[in-house]
Amino acid sequence: MINGLKLRVRAPILSLLGQGLSPETLALSFAVGLVLGLFPIIGATTVLCVLAGYAFRLNHVALQLGNHLVYPLQLPLILAFVRLGEGLLRAPHVTFDPLALVRHFQRDAVGFLREFSLTGLHGILGWALVAPPVLLVLYLALRPPLRRLDGALRAPRGS
Repeated sequence: MINGLKLRVRAPILSLLGQGLSPETLALSFAVGLVLGLFPIIGATTVLCVLAGYAFRLNHVALQLGNHLVYPLQLPLILAFVRLGEGLLRAPHVTFDPLALVRHFQRDAVGFLREFSLTGLHGILGWALVAPPVLLVLYLALRPPLRRLDGALRAPRGS
């Protein structure tokens, strides 16, 4: 597993730093990708990362790397974001059975969207409240190790 992480995470990061991307830009791009990867609407994260990359001139590789790394967390956090949004708006809790929801969507996509669009908005509200502080913490946490990596890459090699 550690070799897989080195290959899939560390290698692209070293490559981006080696190509001249600043540690700050890489930290911001990676942090934005991590946060957007948690957006509570399945299938929207890649598009959001592309849009953020163009809008804020962020690195697309780092954005998508962050997006893909948090993918396993997206589904479990959808419920947390929905519950947070429901709580803030004092909305009734919707029944949340992921398998039943998928079957309902496959059976009747339009009916599913009509029935659960408000639930999606509750999830987006919850995510929107959590995302800014998480983004700030991730950015601040990623800068020092990326600066160290960048310094190690740029340090003159001994003979």
